[in-house]
Amino acid sequence: MAEAREAVAGSHARYTYRLRVSSTACAALLAEWARCRWIWNECVARSRKAHQEGEACGPARLDRMLTEARAVTPWLAEGSSVPQQQLIRDFGKSRAKALKDIKDRLPQRQRAGMPRYRKKREADPTLNYTRRGFRLKDGRLHLAGNILLTVVWSRALPAEPSSVRVYRDCLGHWYASFVVPAEVQPLPATGRVIGIDWGVKETATTTSDAHDLPHAEHGRKCRAKLTRYDRMMARRKTATGQPASKGYRQAKKLRAKAYKKVARQRQDTARKWAKKVVTDHDAIAVEDFRPKFLARTPMARKAADAAIGATKRALVEMGRKHRRDVRLVHPAHTTMDCAQCGARTKHALPLSERTYTCTACGAVSPRGKNSARVMLVRAGLNPAGVEGVRPPGALLQEAA
Repeated sequence: MAEAREAVAGSHARYTYRLRVSSTACAALLAEWARCRWIWNECVARSRKAHQEGEACGPARLDRMLTEARAVTPWLAEGSSVPQQQLIRDFGKSRAKALKDIKDRLPQRQRAGMPRYRKKREADPTLNYTRRGFRLKDGRLHLAGNILLTVVWSRALPAEPSSVRVYRDCLGHWYASFVVPAEVQPLPATGRVIGIDWGVKETATTTSDAHDLPHAEHGRKCRAKLTRYDRMMARRKTATGQPASKGYRQAKKLRAKAYKKVARQRQDTARKWAKKVVTDHDAIAVEDFRPKFLARTPMARKAADAAIGATKRALVEMGRKHRRDVRLVHPAHTTMDCAQCGARTKHALPLSERTYTCTACGAVSPRGKNSARVMLVRAGLNPAGVEGVRPPGALLQEAA
């Protein structure tokens, strides 16, 4: 099955397509990855040695190391220099980020770890090629080193790609991710605004009943199958230090395939809902909610199944693509404030209390709807009515 995904980031976007890889091309890709993995591990060893000796170890020094290694190692020189050089760039960025976090004294849980060794049986192949390392001809992807790949073109690329990433996922499927200039597709104005509040009972509650996103529960529907595969893996697990059996690897692949299907269902639901919201509204006030803390609560499984983070990310990306005004609102006290008069309750509302009653003005509304209207007020949109309809020709206010 072909898969095409688009992820907008700044002025560039990624388009991902499935690859049909022959046995010859697969062997060539794995050989190229073996060289790149060796270079990565060598970079880790050199950087650790330089740290112990108090020396600098930047990308320039690692580039010289690569040039010297290719000159004396025929096996390394057989591969293309493009993915090897890009791997050193990635290593430099990873190490620089880790050093910056240490310098900024971030908490240990927030720091990006230093680059570690990549083991053969644990790291999935990932190869990056710049423009001089690949070309598209007759619908096929030609990589440096005479590697020919067939791309499943589920849709055409909007522009000429500047780079491509060829990688293999946990199921053994190969993909090509092309980087192209982001394509902006403005939509006609509608004169409507909407506020969005994230939750667990419903993934998204909005000021418009037609745009609420109910909890799809894709994970719950697949839980019986996942439990079965977990038991299969437990029965077939070998002793520590022994290679995994064929039955264990098969059960592990089936389990990974089921998880992949759930992830794709969540992504598909999120993108379809985001497209509908962006199409029908000019401005969107979104709660800047980070659901990570829910992993430490009894609602962890249900919150993970709701995929709030992925849904919010899809909405922001869709709004940027179609040039809509997406405003992120800080989530503090959004469940305690009244959308009518702005009064704040004196205590935090328990999750079991689903109706918000204002003690100042007496307004009564569902808890999620009240929070969604608070998003509009805090974003400075202030709709004329409950459904977020604005008078024709009225200008959108600036965010507060």
